[in-house]
Amino acid sequence: MPKRELASTGEIVDIDKSQAPAGGTQDGRPTMMVKVYAPFKVYFEGEAFSLTAENETGPFDILPKHHNFLCMLVPCNLIVQTASGARTVKISRALMHVKAERVTVFVDV
Repeated sequence: MPKRELASTGEIVDIDKSQAPAGGTQDGRPTMMVKVYAPFKVYFEGEAFSLTAENETGPFDILPKHHNFLCMLVPCNLIVQTASGARTVKISRALMHVKAERVTVFVDV
């Protein structure tokens, strides 16, 4: 059974496959699953090395193994770094949710 280190305590625990992180590796680099979508359009869905966005505090990056995170994004260019290069999505407003190696961006909310 896979093992995982708890960030809060450092304890090593067993996890089942349904709780395993969604990310993997590409070219030896860790990845995370990213989905950027609006109610009627998917802008990007797949594995990525990083994601760059901006909230009211300023620009920031999300990398694999990021802590759980929730924020509203301000108008910016959302940049998703993949093995095939950078993908850019211009957004006016969005909600970003990061949890368990998954990043979900709800655009036009």
